[in-house]
Amino acid sequence: MRLHDRHILLTGGAQGIGLACALRFASEGAKVLVVDKQAAPDLAQAFETAGQAKGNAERLASKVDAERLASNIAWLQADVTARSSAETALAMGIRLWGRVDGLLNNAGIIHGCHFLDLKDEDFDRVMAVNIRSYFVFSQVVARHMVSEKLRGSIVNMSSVNALLAIPDQLPYAVSKGGVNQLTRVSAMSLAEYGIRVNAVGPGTIATELARHAVMQSEQAKQKIMSRTPLQRLGEPDEVAQVAAFLMSDEASYLTGQIIYPDGGRMALNYTVAAPGA
Repeated sequence: MRLHDRHILLTGGAQGIGLACALRFASEGAKVLVVDKQAAPDLAQAFETAGQAKGNAERLASKVDAERLASNIAWLQADVTARSSAETALAMGIRLWGRVDGLLNNAGIIHGCHFLDLKDEDFDRVMAVNIRSYFVFSQVVARHMVSEKLRGSIVNMSSVNALLAIPDQLPYAVSKGGVNQLTRVSAMSLAEYGIRVNAVGPGTIATELARHAVMQSEQAKQKIMSRTPLQRLGEPDEVAQVAAFLMSDEASYLTGQIIYPDGGRMALNYTVAAPGA
């Protein structure tokens, strides 16, 4: 298992991509501590549900191993924007495992609003979760890695909207642009310590966040399909597989990179006909 003996803090893991990453990391041998404002879901049930989407052999293995795998995920209910939460999470990880050598910054929120109507407090709230928490957790964990001489890995969750634009999602797009630069600059700063920093920039993934943000209607969904060459939404686990690769030693010569699992959207310079259009 490529994440055997990896000990990972993960922010924003109660649902969607974050939960898929927690499940994927644990299934690949990692110990995971999720930090989220929400209480933990039924993790054993989540493993079983994930297994049901796969073949019969994997489904049976998932049912047998669900409780064992769930025991590899610990939970801290906390506000990710507070530095004290990062420090508490690190202390908990050290108490549980003796060290922390991986971090996935995934927590994220949106606020849809026309540019002319956007309020300061809504802009600041998105920035606090989507970029400030990434800086704080990265700094707290990186200081630990440096002091313990750990050649760890940090992965940040970006988005295609770091480079592309949705008119009513200014705070989200600005925060993800910041995530890309946080990734590059921290990667350069930490390279001398053997700490790698990379990011994943998903396209439109089948999550609750996407349904509320950009797929409120069938017409909206068709618009997404018209600019997605693979002609389907991505699945959360498809993003989690990329994050697991970047977290692992298989990506040992990658740092400062952003990988976009987007169904081809970033390469497209025209729209394609969507099914049923």
